[in-house]
Amino acid sequence: MDAVTPPDPLDEGDLGALRILLVEDDARLSESLKDLLEDESYAVDAALDGMTASELAAVNEYDLIILDLMIPPPTGMDLLQQWREDGEHVPVLILTAQASIEERVAGLDCGADDYLIKPFEYDELLARVRAIMRRRAASELVTLTAGDLEMHRESRRVLVAGREIELSPKEFALLEYMLTNKDRAVTRAQITEHVWDSSFDSMTNIVNVFVYRLRKKIDGESERRLIHTVKGQGYVLYSHRC
Repeated sequence: MDAVTPPDPLDEGDLGALRILLVEDDARLSESLKDLLEDESYAVDAALDGMTASELAAVNEYDLIILDLMIPPPTGMDLLQQWREDGEHVPVLILTAQASIEERVAGLDCGADDYLIKPFEYDELLARVRAIMRRRAASELVTLTAGDLEMHRESRRVLVAGREIELSPKEFALLEYMLTNKDRAVTRAQITEHVWDSSFDSMTNIVNVFVYRLRKKIDGESERRLIHTVKGQGYVLYSHRC
């Protein structure tokens, strides 16, 4: 792997994260939803009670919180109120079996971004998650590009020089993170934080393995590459081949 000097200093910022906190006390449903979301390339941390959710939210930055209201204390509504009082603006999608208009109004008035009544179809949950993600930043692009590489986020298609390539969910998430940090060096720690989840063993070489796979698919045998190693730091995906 070639080592190069990045064009800009290493930025420790949190760009392009696709990380979800799932708060659901039904262990079976929580596991099913976690698998569903991870198949869509999201990194998911799961909490079965309000205390665990509060602790995770205090130490991690999330792009979305999927929050069941009826959980062991603090309740979902208590958590939502506290986060909003603390100035936390992360989008929150409420899951609840409470279908009354009054309950829904109360949740939205407390700062929820959307509401989904149990039981629900998984396709509808994913559609609502995508809608919230589309709204999370006005500057977010649907199509990401670098040189002859194109990523179409909504259709989940990736093309190199007009040829579509197949990526696994984790490969897609890794590439998306690198594209949203284009021309910026990212550390292995940053990658593991935003592409995997809190249970990931950062001492493994899995990041190196996935970057290697991406290089094989995106750069092939070409001497002019998009993905480069930044010695002592991590990796950088440039906006053009070099």
